[in-house]
Amino acid sequence: MSTNHDKFKSLLKENGLKVTTQRIAILDVLQSRPDTHLTAEEIYEYVREQYPEIGLATVYRTIQLLSDLHLIDKLNLDDGFVRYEIGKMNGDFGKSHHHHHLICLSCNKVFSFEDDMLESLENRIKDEMGFNIVDHEVKLYGYCEECQKKQK
Repeated sequence: MSTNHDKFKSLLKENGLKVTTQRIAILDVLQSRPDTHLTAEEIYEYVREQYPEIGLATVYRTIQLLSDLHLIDKLNLDDGFVRYEIGKMNGDFGKSHHHHHLICLSCNKVFSFEDDMLESLENRIKDEMGFNIVDHEVKLYGYCEECQKKQK
């Protein structure tokens, strides 16, 4: 049993929640695809491969639970879908503060990158306005290297 499974089970128990096979399976799907931004329906299809009896409503409820526990991040990548990815903190699951996305306007691929380019701005806002920023989301739009080569 992985350390993440143990931490996840402990977190569920600490919050008075049951440890279920479905909850572990959904977490596994997201953990095994750390740089993928999956819709609820895509998560459902992956989980169904191993657990054909699972219902889409169970997937939606579990996604909401994982989001509430800050184990996964909910994303809007401007494609009309709500997407989810495993949160990262020190190489473990949990909320990530410095995780951003590059979105190609040509092929619509999404690339993740980690950098805290806004830390000095956040500190200045806290110092000047007393506003404590706990998270931010950055989406940068442009053209990936592959699409740039095709355009030439």
